Amino acid sequence: MVEIKSAVIEKYSAAAREPKGLCCPSGYDLEELRKFIPEEVLGISYGCGAPAGMSEIRPGDSVLDIGSGGGIDAFDAARRVGESGRVIGVDMTDEMLEVARRNAPLVARNLGYSRNNIEFRKGEAEALPVESESIDIVISNCVINLTPNKERAFREIYRVLKEGGRFTISDIVADQPVPNYLLYDSEKWGECLSGALQIGDYLNRIKAAGFRAVHQLKFSPWKIIDGISFFSITLTGYKPAQNFDGFGLKFATLRGPFSRATDELGNEYLRGEPREIDAATLALLNMAPYRRYFVLGRRPEPLSPLDSRYLRIAPENKPCVWKGDYAILVSLFETGADDDNHTYRRGTPLEICSKTLEVLRANEYAPFFSIVNRASGQAAGREVICGPDGGCC
Repeated sequence: MVEIKSAVIEKYSAAAREPKGLCCPSGYDLEELRKFIPEEVLGISYGCGAPAGMSEIRPGDSVLDIGSGGGIDAFDAARRVGESGRVIGVDMTDEMLEVARRNAPLVARNLGYSRNNIEFRKGEAEALPVESESIDIVISNCVINLTPNKERAFREIYRVLKEGGRFTISDIVADQPVPNYLLYDSEKWGECLSGALQIGDYLNRIKAAGFRAVHQLKFSPWKIIDGISFFSITLTGYKPAQNFDGFGLKFATLRGPFSRATDELGNEYLRGEPREIDAATLALLNMAPYRRYFVLGRRPEPLSPLDSRYLRIAPENKPCVWKGDYAILVSLFETGADDDNHTYRRGTPLEICSKTLEVLRANEYAPFFSIVNRASGQAAGREVICGPDGGCC
């Protein structure tokens, strides 16, 4: 992997010297950023989910940007944290660091700050030059897929975060494992292809590092290469706090939209039916991403379908068509079942028909899923008529 890392450094060093298209399109509002970020920085900014995690940054936060490049995300973060906040950018490319460091004082002045609250350090994601438990939020824009040792990178992110801290990472992942002929292609590593993990593997490594309440903020298809769907995904997860006051809460009732679901600790829930939970589970379900899907109480509180808190999105009683769509459960739950006999397993693509696609695009379900289409062209499948119990797709 040393050769691959060297190839990535060389590619991004060249990009710092002469701007070029790398990775995939980003969504920066350049006109807004030009108000305080110099053109030299904007011209060498690359990513796959911009602005990566900016909506999660709060005034006064300590922010770490991994793979900060020329500094665009670090500079935007500096604007959002205010003068009382702190931003650290880490990059392994000398040319990128030179540009970022040269422009940091200018950005601080443009923001009207009396001091420069931005610094850039040379380092790698697998060995971050940052103090343990010193960061409120880690951001990274299309960098983890360039890292050979992703397990160590996620452990490092966990190490530097404070208890209750969070990460928001945009990255390129794949719906299937990347084969060896791509994995060992150093040219494609720099294009965010060869280093892309299958989404299930990616999520498992995040969980193994200790993160919880991992959920999707944004999903965007990118391209299909040799039958593999590559897509950009932005995820947020939390480093759990060790001490949590449960306020006497002992029961949880799943509101939906799933009829049955299993959380990240392995606890199973049936929609509308309360179950007793332990302190660790309560701490998990009390995290903001989970909280909206549960009723927590001191006593059991069942929910009937007539209760306004009960979430159910039923499929329409109509024919469906197979069009090459696959649903991938990516948020919060290890498993989830809908009301049309599908059971989804986190990170595992499941082929769905047009009727199910409509259900999963509803506001209640959409945050949980990434949807990819594997059809090589316009699918011309015939309509399938479902029986009275459903289950045709």
